[in-house]
Amino acid sequence: MVELEKPRFDTAAFLASAGLGKRIIQLAPKEAFFSQGDPADSVFYLQKGRAKVTVVSPAGKEATIALLSAGDFVGEEALAAMVGLRLATATAVTSCTTLKISREEMIHVMHLEHSFSDLFLKVILERSMRIQADLVDQLFNSSEKRLARILLLMAEFGKPGEAEQFIPKISQETLAEMVGTTRSRVSFFMNRFRKLGFIEYNGRIKVHKSLLNAVLLDRLPEVKPERPLSSATTRTRSKPARPA
Repeated sequence: MVELEKPRFDTAAFLASAGLGKRIIQLAPKEAFFSQGDPADSVFYLQKGRAKVTVVSPAGKEATIALLSAGDFVGEEALAAMVGLRLATATAVTSCTTLKISREEMIHVMHLEHSFSDLFLKVILERSMRIQADLVDQLFNSSEKRLARILLLMAEFGKPGEAEQFIPKISQETLAEMVGTTRSRVSFFMNRFRKLGFIEYNGRIKVHKSLLNAVLLDRLPEVKPERPLSSATTRTRSKPARPA
């Protein structure tokens, strides 16, 4: 009796199309994949677009913990032994196309298809390393360097192939949230980057490789602190009073 060979699993085809336990969803900018506190019952695969993962503290303070691009998975906490709640919020930065995979289908395919589980593990490990680098960046670098790093990540410098250079349309308020600073500081740094030739922007932001070189070589010019307005008055000597 001739044993039939099992058809080879096509990971790319699985992640590109809807099917059993899978459906393709279109998201507009600022629309959520899921929100913090929702049931963790599915995993998302980002086919197109950019997204971010944020957490909100009990006091209402929001922090961005990851930036996502095409090829990333998000919501992997759904694969835990017990179904729990989402620990963060995933939101579209640009228009996104994503494949929503049910928890049951994701576990089933990962158990049966080693090529798929290998890809999933690779993507998750790479993002874990990026988050660790983001934490170091947040702890030890200035807000200007954090902004530079976010611009480079969004332009995909450092990834194989040609960098995009143009980053998705994004407001300075959103950049300020990602950096952990104020919009006025982001505006100040963006103007500085433009004067130094690191970026261009006229509707869309274009990032030059010179910014990457400046960050890698730690050669961002230092910001000169402004002299306090009160210093002029403190140095003014009062005239001696005339004798009566």
